[in-house]
Order: sequence, then structure tokens, then C-alpha cells
Amino acid sequence: MKILNLNQIKSVLNSIDLLSYIEAGFIAYSQKKAVIPPVGELLFDDPPGDVHIKYGYLSHENYYVIKIASGFYDNPKLGLSSSNGLMLLFDKNTGGLLCLLLDEGYLTNIRTAAAGAVVAKHLAPNKVHRIGIFGAGIQGKLQIQFLESIVNCRDIIVWGINQDELTEYLEYMESKGYSVETTQDANSVASSCNLIITATPTKHPILMSDQIQSGTHITAVGSDTPDKQELDAKILEIADVVIADSIDQCLGRGEIFHALNEKAVKKENLIELGDVLAGKKAGRISDDQITVADLTGVAVQDIQISRAIYEVIKDDSKYEFGNRKI
Repeated sequence: MKILNLNQIKSVLNSIDLLSYIEAGFIAYSQKKAVIPPVGELLFDDPPGDVHIKYGYLSHENYYVIKIASGFYDNPKLGLSSSNGLMLLFDKNTGGLLCLLLDEGYLTNIRTAAAGAVVAKHLAPNKVHRIGIFGAGIQGKLQIQFLESIVNCRDIIVWGINQDELTEYLEYMESKGYSVETTQDANSVASSCNLIITATPTKHPILMSDQIQSGTHITAVGSDTPDKQELDAKILEIADVVIADSIDQCLGRGEIFHALNEKAVKKENLIELGDVLAGKKAGRISDDQITVADLTGVAVQDIQISRAIYEVIKDDSKYEFGNRKI
């Protein structure tokens, strides 16, 4: 068995073409080559938080994966990360544990940001003049960093409710070479951006349909439980294209879940991301279209990122139980 701590995981990730793995995973999922049971979860009110258990396997691969990831949103007040968790990779043929990835929630954040980049590659307008971010936390930073190879834009406006967090975000992203404006006004984002990413744990819409300009793409990643919602359901109603990372999963959580409940969209009009990536369905076909991608987080992403890491280190004895340094 291999064991990797967070620093080791980060060093291994540098050698992986992660976007290709994530794209392949979504395609396999939409081609019914993945077994992904419903999400297990624990929801907490005081303090606010949630724990997700996601698991599954690809029928043509030799592994299965179980992932536990948590988000406790008051943790930054305690000087702690809001994210935590680990991933377990097993031999699908024997059930033996092959690799324990002590990632502290990092891989969940990374695979979410990678999915955002995959979506932008296929759905963002050809010319992105400004990127809008809702949420100044970990995901708000990672989404931008993963877009670097996809979108040629260094101008950001970030929305948040915590001024200290906004200030820290501005300083961090400016140090990475971005031009950053901060705001607590959602309309300032919608009126100036044609690529918007929402990455908050809010339970009430923060972006409304009458704010959305023609030609805008929105990637929504925060609504990963049934009670979270970042977008006014009418945004999906006016959208020309609505993409789900998993149609089955989005029937019970995410922006699509709320839009279906409000009869703002119909199930038969939804498109699954893997079908767009495989060329079976069209995504954006015009820069005038409004497009929305609902990323609720699918276990196939966890399968692919843990598999990618394991295949790099599987023959390296320094990661074996008894030889590792944690």
C-alpha cells in the first residue's frame, strides 16, 4: 500500500496532464462506462458544514475509489482551512487497498477547478474580456489559476461578503499578475463580465436573470447539496445551453435541481458535459449565446485524479507503508 501526504501529492500533480484525465472521465461517465452510486452526505447547521462521500469505478479500469471530503465554512475564523478529506484507491479485482491519499481536501478542490477549466474550454466565449468570480475563497482562486491555459484574460472582478477575505484575495491574485477589482455588488460583476464563475456555499441566489448579458457563460460550482443555490432559476430558463456534469445527479442537487422544481427548465433539454466533450452534443455555437454549466461534483473526477497520481508513484518504494514520511 502507498501513502501520500499533501506535500507529496502536490509534487506528483506537477507531472500530470490533469485536464486530459478529467475530460476522459466525463466522457466515460456519459458513455455509461462508469458505476457511480448516489452521493452520501452529512449536513451540519451549527457550525455550518457538510461532508460528502463519493465513490465508484470505471468499468474499463482496474481501480475503485472512495472519497470523503468536508467543508466547514466557519473554519477560516479559527485559522483553519474550510476543506478537509482523503481519498482511498483500491484494486477493483481483489478489493485490496492500493493507495491512501491524505490530501486534506486539496484534491477535491483541484479536480473541481480542473472541471471548470474543461467547461470553459468548450463553453466560454471566444473573446473573454473580463472574468467574474463569486466567492473569494480557495475555489475562487483555483478556478482562475486553472483557466490560465484556456482563457487569455488577466482582468478579474471578485464578489464577496467578507471584506477581509476580498482584500486577501486581491493581494494574492495581484501577486500572480492579475488585475483585480473587489465588490459586494453582484450587478458590478454581471454587467462587466462575459465569463462568470460562482463558487460560494450560499443557500439563496446571488445572481439574477435580469443581470445577465447576452454572450455570457456561467460555471456554477458551489451548489453541491440540495439546499444550496447560487443562481436565480430563471437564468437557466433564459440560457441557450444548460450543461450538467451529471444529469442524474443534478436532478437532486445543484442549480438544475432548483430550476426543475420551478419549471424553468425541462429534463429533456439538458445536455451532459461528457457528450459535449465527445462531440455528440453541441455546446456553445455562437458568442451571443448564454450558457450555463452546473458542476455538482461527480465521483468520476475523484476516480481520475487519484488514479492519475497512483499511476505515477505505483512503482516508487518511498511511498510504501513503513517507508513514507508524514
